[in-house]
Amino acid sequence: MARIVMKFGGTSMAGIERIRNVAERVKRETERGNEVAVVVSAMAGDTDRLVNFCREASSLYDPREYDVVVATGEQVTSGLLAIALQSLGVKARSWLGWQLPIRTNDAHASARIQDIDTEALIAAMAAGEVAVIPGFQGMAESGRVTTLGRGGSDTSAVAIAAAVKADRCDIYTDVDGVYTTDPRIVPRARKLAKVTYEEMLELASVGAKVLQTRSVGLAMKEGVRVQVLSSFDAPTDDETPGTMIVGDNEIEESEMERQRITGIALDKNEAKITLTEVPDRPGAVASIFAPLADANINVDVIVQNIAHDTGSTDVTFTVPGAELARAIDVLEKAQGSIGYGNLRHDTKICKVSVVGVGMRSHAGVASTMFTALAGRGINIQAIATSEIKVSVLIEEDYAELAVRVLHTAYGLDAPEALEA
Repeated sequence: MARIVMKFGGTSMAGIERIRNVAERVKRETERGNEVAVVVSAMAGDTDRLVNFCREASSLYDPREYDVVVATGEQVTSGLLAIALQSLGVKARSWLGWQLPIRTNDAHASARIQDIDTEALIAAMAAGEVAVIPGFQGMAESGRVTTLGRGGSDTSAVAIAAAVKADRCDIYTDVDGVYTTDPRIVPRARKLAKVTYEEMLELASVGAKVLQTRSVGLAMKEGVRVQVLSSFDAPTDDETPGTMIVGDNEIEESEMERQRITGIALDKNEAKITLTEVPDRPGAVASIFAPLADANINVDVIVQNIAHDTGSTDVTFTVPGAELARAIDVLEKAQGSIGYGNLRHDTKICKVSVVGVGMRSHAGVASTMFTALAGRGINIQAIATSEIKVSVLIEEDYAELAVRVLHTAYGLDAPEALEA
């Protein structure tokens, strides 16, 4: 017997028929003798609809009341799933965030989970009751409802799995696992049986949309085994038909040695900013990024060019595309203190990244990337690296070509597809 947390996303909960399908899957796990808790998202599109209501009511809405509104989407689906399970003869009840409770800080609309009281929850699961929990929500010390930010249901599921010491956390989405890259771009992409926490964290942070970054970081910290699988595939007798996100200790060393690159990610949500003639002196770079940090604008790739004879340098960096206008406004207001000459920006770029723990033991990973892109006439505008990742900025028009070229260059194409 295992203790399992099952999480179902918005597409899985989009309508009564799909909720019934979810209920059948949950029932199947209980029939295997497993203790089960289920975390649900709102129906697909519902959270956007609720957010728009808040914006229509007032552009300067109170974040505390915003949380009250947007948390209702998951409350609806948790109640409906509990009803559907009961109709199948499965003992079930919903547990709202304040009923456990799931305690968070008071950062409304982007709260962080601090503690989960699981005593009653574990007792109910041990008695054979399925606990249905709305994701994305918790309760602040003040007693008010909070939400965890977009994609927060994944984080809720992992946090609950850690709190109840679950054997694994199954996250059901509209894809059947983690692939070497987006199969819509590269039909020869392969589904991976296992991916390390580090690799998944890097993939999520550089554009892979399978899991929310915060949830992967929490799983890594707490050692929660996470499985990504599809709620639309026919159920099988295989307990782990998807992709397992696990620690290095669960992946054989020979497997890591053999595979240099695990996956390739593409992020088109990037905008490049270049500040010219920045004074080449200590503190100049800090004067650029401090006001951006104060405005909660995340900066990604950073390149400082060679100093000019004039005693100045150029600094290039990227920000999320949606934050470009705010970033420009912040930098223009700070021009006097920074002392730069001109500000240029470019939205027609993208970031392509190769990720793999095998980089630690293989030389030439970056060289392969640069050579493959050069062979197709793709110019690299900037480069960023970590221990298990190499990212490059290129023109957006070459995005999908770059992914296909690199997928082949690293030998990731599925053999059966090549033979077909």
